[in-house]
Amino acid sequence: HQSEYIAPRDARMAFMTGFTGSAGTAVVTQTKAALWTDSRYWVQAERQMDCNWELETDVSISSLAEWLISEVPPGGNIGFDPFLFSLETQERYAISLESSSRSLKSIPINLVDQVWKDRPPLQPDSLTRLPDRVIQRSWQLKVEHIRSLMRDNPYKPTALLLSALDETAWIFNLRGNDIPYNPFFYSYTLLTMNEIWLFVHTHRVTEELRLYLNTSCNESLCVQLRSYDSVLEHLKSYVSQPEVKVWIGTEYTNYALYEIITPQEKLMTSSYSPVLTTKAVKDETEQQILRDAHVRDAVAVIQLLMWLEKIVPDGKETELSAAEYVNKCRSKQNNSRGPSFETISASGPNAALAHYSPTAETSRRLTVDEMYLIDSGGQYLDGTTDITRTVHWGTPTKMQKEAFTRVLMGNIEISRTVFPSGTRGVNIEML
Repeated sequence: HQSEYIAPRDARMAFMTGFTGSAGTAVVTQTKAALWTDSRYWVQAERQMDCNWELETDVSISSLAEWLISEVPPGGNIGFDPFLFSLETQERYAISLESSSRSLKSIPINLVDQVWKDRPPLQPDSLTRLPDRVIQRSWQLKVEHIRSLMRDNPYKPTALLLSALDETAWIFNLRGNDIPYNPFFYSYTLLTMNEIWLFVHTHRVTEELRLYLNTSCNESLCVQLRSYDSVLEHLKSYVSQPEVKVWIGTEYTNYALYEIITPQEKLMTSSYSPVLTTKAVKDETEQQILRDAHVRDAVAVIQLLMWLEKIVPDGKETELSAAEYVNKCRSKQNNSRGPSFETISASGPNAALAHYSPTAETSRRLTVDEMYLIDSGGQYLDGTTDITRTVHWGTPTKMQKEAFTRVLMGNIEISRTVFPSGTRGVNIEML
């Protein structure tokens, strides 16, 4: 689903390599195994991988393609799981390999899953619906609005395919617990002018939710439940009909779904689906509940900072105990659903490691002589938060003051800079 976060059962790279970072590409040939990851994770990868794996530091697709060309003989096939490739990723690999006599081959059944005997199971929790007090628009109103956008589109799509997990969760006002730190569930949605197909693990949809979704009827505002694994078969059947056109958002649609929407005239693309662009504009209720969530979250962060100010001089607390404390403070707030990402609680040199999170082995003791970074957030029924603070409980050194000030200056400069449309994060890293 092109998600930033994945469930434990999808952590195939960690299973194969031992590396648990959030970004990377692993390649296995008959004679070698290599991992590519960016500079945030080089130290972590070196620590976690064994001698069977080589670490490659140039993460560009052109560099990876050059490696493949050097390791795979001419005429060889390079397999990939199309459910894990975005359209852009597949296209860039294909372009890089097209003149090399090597071919990309889509393998819908993941080979890692075939050897992962103790793969974690699906979460057993049932799906839930948002309470009416945090909803301004019913799912029926949202569906009718999206249909109006389809109807008004000059390219006249007959169906809209939703692949991003937050798209389906938003349009139906549903929540799940499949992905750590995210209130989402495995799902796809195929929406036409007269039908709604929801692809989920149907055994997790309670009778109450079936009633809520009108699953027992066949009218235009009745949701037809289908097995999550049947989306390919159902989509293939739909596009086989005459005079249909499927609208997809290319940023979140995987290549497995894209490659079966043929011929090309049956496909309509935009960078983002109309659900994502509509979701980005918050209604009055959404704006208010987000403010409420941030106020409650601020209480938890203030409780942490006050506690640390009192207790750190005693020399007994650690990065790990601080992370546990802020999570505990958040758990006591109304509508809390846990942290929104793994808490970054780092002191001294650990604070220089991007995306560092303390463990029993790496946790350092907090002292009044070092700076401390806390980057954490909460997942609430009515909103998501992410807040960072850097503090010092003693007298900062000249070097610490200069480092802090330079980072502050950089942030101020970036906040004042006007970027051209389409500027990506990688384009401004030097700032």
